[in-house]
Amino acid sequence: MTLFVTKHLHNDQTCPAGDARMGPMLLQHLSDENASQAGINIIGDAVLDDHTFYMILEAPSMEVVQEFMTPFIHVGRVEIMEASSCSQVVDRGACGAGGKVWTGGVAV
Repeated sequence: MTLFVTKHLHNDQTCPAGDARMGPMLLQHLSDENASQAGINIIGDAVLDDHTFYMILEAPSMEVVQEFMTPFIHVGRVEIMEASSCSQVVDRGACGAGGKVWTGGVAV
């Protein structure tokens, strides 16, 4: 499994938390059960008050993460970044040249 960090940015008008239908749907989508069915392990998530949502997750590929992030792509921008744990970076002795990055979604 590869480590990924996702960043989703939306605005006041497309904020899923304020939508009586969309909010619960996204919580179900992010549930451990649903994520594991998609082959994803969500390690953690956080929302900043400026409508920015981050996740750290493990997945078999970038494509699996892209598919999982589809609901977010419809309401804002999504950035998916391949990452390493701190221990992996220390073990190899450097941060490296950087992993794959994917960006998509609608303008905010």
